[in-house]
Amino acid sequence: MSDFPKAVTINEEGPREGFQIEPGPIPTSRKIDLIDALASTGLRQIQTVSFVPPANVPGMADADAVVAGIERRPGVSYTALWLNERGLLRALASRKLDVFGTIGLCPSPGFLMRNQKRTPEQNHEAQRKILQMYRNNDVPVRRGGLMAAFGCNFEGDIPVSRVVDMVGQLLALAQEAETALDYVSLADTMAWATPASIQRVVGEVRNRYPDLRLSLHLHDTRGMGIANAYAGLQMGVDMFDAAVAGLGGCPFAGHRGAAGNVCTEDLVFLCDEMGIHTGIDLDRLIEAAALAEDIVGHPLPGSVKTGGTLRKYRQARREAA
Repeated sequence: MSDFPKAVTINEEGPREGFQIEPGPIPTSRKIDLIDALASTGLRQIQTVSFVPPANVPGMADADAVVAGIERRPGVSYTALWLNERGLLRALASRKLDVFGTIGLCPSPGFLMRNQKRTPEQNHEAQRKILQMYRNNDVPVRRGGLMAAFGCNFEGDIPVSRVVDMVGQLLALAQEAETALDYVSLADTMAWATPASIQRVVGEVRNRYPDLRLSLHLHDTRGMGIANAYAGLQMGVDMFDAAVAGLGGCPFAGHRGAAGNVCTEDLVFLCDEMGIHTGIDLDRLIEAAALAEDIVGHPLPGSVKTGGTLRKYRQARREAA
């Protein structure tokens, strides 16, 4: 039985997802241009940069300068990604970001070691230290995340029971720190998910934690991104990460050509056609997608931006009705 939400929240991650992996240097000013354009579309949260060592992710070497150049728009939350204390302190020092706490676990030890150079035990201890650091800096904790929740290029299928147990570990870590998570994000980091596995994993997590809000972070490397989003909508999931024009990919995913998050404008188009409210102006979002493509200088995988003008499409639909 389908239980589609009436409205969804879409968290835009294109600037961080995309500019961390593009091979050519992209001027700081153009990164700022895209963030400002996205802020005019009705998006309410934009992940701008990641504060990580430039030696690991050269595309984020100018993260501080990008944040400094943003023109903040009322009603838009500007966020960043970090993996350790140094990254968090850089975010706090920026004075322009909306900083809230996030903790993350990974049910794939192989990917965790490749991505963060930690064992699961070391990662648990790192999250405890990060939670303490949030408390020391009065940073509210909102999000828990599981990377590789649907499968892994290094370990294959991830048992659903392990995912469910690790959601419990996230909640326990938060409780141990005398805080609570607003939601938990299940990430298909290496695009192993199918609609069936989305329904299976979301269903099992919901069975164990029926009151927990879930978010999906879906990659499109195998072309299943929008289908998996639809499966999540069927399960009542009302929060998604997305990347304008399909920007990005994970530099540690273990294969070339790893795609970014499900495309923002494709997801908004799907929701619009289903009568699910997003609060996003699709025409402006398509303009931002065209800008993203111009900035990186090569075609990007989003589909809606290549389908002709929405005005003609909508007029034809009205006439057909």
